[in-house]
Amino acid sequence: MIITTTPTLEGHKIVKYCGIVSGETIIGANMFRDFAASIRDIVGGRSRAYESVLIEAKEDSLKEMSARAEAMGANAIVGVDLDYETIGQSASMLMVATSGTAVVVED
Repeated sequence: MIITTTPTLEGHKIVKYCGIVSGETIIGANMFRDFAASIRDIVGGRSRAYESVLIEAKEDSLKEMSARAEAMGANAIVGVDLDYETIGQSASMLMVATSGTAVVVED
């Protein structure tokens, strides 16, 4: 599955538009990550724990979107948009939503 944020694929012709597809992932951060992140806020530096959660959520959302596109008969998704939001009490959960247009392309 080809996935791109661009509206076209260089070297490929879009022969069919299958429709809009999306993928959503909501993942919680636990208290140990929160504790480690609070220390990072004080001493500075990157929060690897939160980065790994963010990467996991993004990859899961893209996989879900790809599976939905494949079920529609698509072999590519164009115009992909990724949105990140915190939700829940005290913003304790991260939501990643992806959307794009499922298409069939040929070389």
